[in-house]
Amino acid sequence: MRLKSIAAALLALAFGVSPTLAQGPVAPTPAAGPLAPGVTAATAPEPAAQLTKADVDTWLDGFMPYALASGGIAGAVVVVVKDGQVLTERGFGYSNVATKAPVDPQRTLFRPGSVSKTFTWTAVMQQVEAGKLDLDTDVNRYLDFTIPPYQGQPITLRQLMTHSAGFEEQLRDEFVSKTSEMPSLEVFLKRNVPKRIFPPGTVVAYSNYGATLAGYMVQRVSGEPFDAYVKRHIFDPLGMTHSTFDQPLPASLAPDMSKGYITADKPPHPFEVITVGPAGSLTSTGDDMARFMIAHLQGSYNGYKLLNNPSVMYAQQKQFDPPLPAFALGFYHEDRNGQVVIGHGGDTNYFHSDLHLILGAHVGLFISMNSPGRQGAAEPLRVSLFHNFMDRYFPTPAPSLPTVSTAKQDAKLMQGLYWSSRRADSSWLRVLNLLGQTKVIAKPDGTITVSSFVDAARAPETWREVGPYQWVDIAGGHLAAVVKDGKVVSFMSDELPPVLEFMPVPGWAKASWNLPALYITLLILLAALALWPLQIFIRWRYAQKFPLAGGRALTYRLARLGAFLQLAAFCAFAVMFQMLLGGALNADPSLTPMLVFCKALSILGLVGVLLEAWNAFVVWRGPSSWWGKASSLLILLGGVGFAWFALSLHLAQPSLAY
Repeated sequence: MRLKSIAAALLALAFGVSPTLAQGPVAPTPAAGPLAPGVTAATAPEPAAQLTKADVDTWLDGFMPYALASGGIAGAVVVVVKDGQVLTERGFGYSNVATKAPVDPQRTLFRPGSVSKTFTWTAVMQQVEAGKLDLDTDVNRYLDFTIPPYQGQPITLRQLMTHSAGFEEQLRDEFVSKTSEMPSLEVFLKRNVPKRIFPPGTVVAYSNYGATLAGYMVQRVSGEPFDAYVKRHIFDPLGMTHSTFDQPLPASLAPDMSKGYITADKPPHPFEVITVGPAGSLTSTGDDMARFMIAHLQGSYNGYKLLNNPSVMYAQQKQFDPPLPAFALGFYHEDRNGQVVIGHGGDTNYFHSDLHLILGAHVGLFISMNSPGRQGAAEPLRVSLFHNFMDRYFPTPAPSLPTVSTAKQDAKLMQGLYWSSRRADSSWLRVLNLLGQTKVIAKPDGTITVSSFVDAARAPETWREVGPYQWVDIAGGHLAAVVKDGKVVSFMSDELPPVLEFMPVPGWAKASWNLPALYITLLILLAALALWPLQIFIRWRYAQKFPLAGGRALTYRLARLGAFLQLAAFCAFAVMFQMLLGGALNADPSLTPMLVFCKALSILGLVGVLLEAWNAFVVWRGPSSWWGKASSLLILLGGVGFAWFALSLHLAQPSLAY
């Protein structure tokens, strides 16, 4: 569900900070896909390989074992379907490293993360076809609570399915450490309604809450619990006997669950408990996923139709950054090499998956891995698997695209700092926006680099403009910007799924001055506290008395106390982030006491600013040395810096939502 990967991507700490693509053992190969029509090919493609079991197995045997070993990934399953049949399904590596249990495509269970959403959206479309849900009606019609309007505009199901409802990002309660702490869908949704930060239908900003909300709507209009609905209307008719949304796993399935790892040489981690079930709690095998792919590709499986008119679900909806592909209804388009492709990726903390449906060819590809691997190796591995599969079996000519004459001026227009549309805005997680900004640099030759997109050597890729505000890189990736009134509104790239847009950072939030200001603030506070005991020691060493008395001594000590509280608040939030993102990304109530402590320290730190201001006033009002006056101003400057970050990043906000 790309939770940790996006959170870590946004934070540069991981259903994702800046969103830098993780690097691993396999680099993507160049891929065709011209942005401009009418461009002739410069080179002919290699002849297509025959899409047969023998050829795919040989190719996978030369691809997967080395990739897993060099990336430190414990195990993986790969499934290919064609023309209503399983072409091949392969297990690689181990489901349990300690016991050397191999991955069995028919039995080993994986957690496909946000691939779960494709089941949720299929269920939604079933209810649309049944006349119980409408794609363009206010969703409040189907709820027992209210999603507040944004500027008078409600949310529709179509906007939920294209992730354009305008929700901000949030994490609270999405992962919990124990099933006993998992709230029901109803409780979670009512307790965690996210703020809406964009008008509906205008910006794509991926939302796990939105998908969970849709699952709850299915539950309400069908009269069946969501997990039971999917079992009855999808799993059972397709014969998906090794699939479930239940948490914990049923006793009959639990023994087949793959262990989850960070890297193959590290201990396994417990079964992940995902509160936003419709957004990411699916557990399934490769063989079961083959049945689901066939049902979508062929229109039915063993005579059972998931949908009467599936083409409605697959049709591309609004393109937020044309001409890049956009969302269909739930699936997103990843058209490539002249083929119409829909798919969805998914990430939990330990499992990383991709599903691709090549509609015209009736071919499906699914991969799931039980470890992110060293340096996030699972990400480039699955990207390379898809790209290489398309280039091997559906090759197209590599286009020759000339650089446009306006490249230099357009590059200068693009230069600047950007942040993701998938971001927190009203909570203390706003710090992610400061630490994860993307930098676009215009080079003298008219090309640009984008800090979020790097090559295998971790160097920023170079992008060349080949059409009006359209760029390509050497590997065939595409980037497109929306420009209005001479200003960049947003840009996207197909190096990421169309789940977010990059938008210019407003001046007050730019990391270019906020980060230096943060470092200076921390330095001042550290110096103030470090010099305090040093002065005490020096006076003791030379038997000198404290030179201040009365009110002057009091303000001196209170100013240092304020600096201590401010530094302590910064440190407490650093620990809080480590607790939230450094482990299993559990955002359950166990973090509440720590968050209350962080907020309390921040509020006291704001009081400390008043104490520092009082101290500076007293010092400058009466006789004092130049050092006394300068130090009082420096400490006050540190306090003002703390106040800026506490208020602008919502560190002192009383709300515990995030």
